[in-house]
Amino acid sequence: MTLSLTIASPSLEDQAVQFFKDSVGQWRSERRYYTLKSGVIQEVVSDLTLSYLDADAPELAELAQAHGVDQSREMLGGLQISWDSEYAGPSKKTVKGATVFGIGREVLYRDRGFATPEPVTAQFDFPSSGTMLLRTEYNKSLFEEEVKFISDRYRTRQTVISRAGEEQMVGQYLERRVA
Repeated sequence: MTLSLTIASPSLEDQAVQFFKDSVGQWRSERRYYTLKSGVIQEVVSDLTLSYLDADAPELAELAQAHGVDQSREMLGGLQISWDSEYAGPSKKTVKGATVFGIGREVLYRDRGFATPEPVTAQFDFPSSGTMLLRTEYNKSLFEEEVKFISDRYRTRQTVISRAGEEQMVGQYLERRVA
């Protein structure tokens, strides 16, 4: 007698929920933005706080309303990120802010984009364990991002920003969990 065992792979949504839960905590982010045409390099150091949001969280209710979707059917969980950033180099400034991500069925909802205060959506995928890819398009721009855990304490991020099919900027990040 031959026994066959099939192991189901976690869904994209289940992987996103776990990725967000694994991301919870306080992080120190050191990054550089490279403007490709001008060669300008902007360095930024941020203190980040990442908090997991259950499917019924009020923040996800607001996010669902902003996107015109039903929270109880669409939102599976989420993440709230707040930051306190110090920009060095050519554009010295301090920036504080927060954003909310909501995991939907094959879509990631955001309360704002990188370059817009308007709600946006992103496609997401997990090419390997601990690596999330995001693809966000709006205002004729494309934002492709990879977030990768290299251990429980460290992760890397890379963002490529394109407009009209031409790469404009690359952001590279090293993030260290501090709590």
